[in-house]
Amino acid sequence: MPPTPSPSSPPALLDLLETVLAPLVEADEGELYLVQAEGDQVHLHLAGRFAGCPGNTLATRRVIEPLLRRAKPSLMLQITSGAIIPEQARRLTSD
Repeated sequence: MPPTPSPSSPPALLDLLETVLAPLVEADEGELYLVQAEGDQVHLHLAGRFAGCPGNTLATRRVIEPLLRRAKPSLMLQITSGAIIPEQARRLTSD
């Protein structure tokens, strides 16, 4: 079952994921998945072109992490990548 953000997940953070980060990842032929979002904890998964790409570390550290931490400084962020997508993950798209 796809994750449903808990009531304690900040709406601004989820909006940022869907309206800013998902389109950026898609522009590079990648896929962004929300695995878990609860309180200060967010787990994202990168797939598609981002799975195994050396550039995903750069994108993660220079783009994704700073944007999310600016929205919520106390965020505990976990980002995984690979071709195997966690069962409970929900794909975030720009649609």
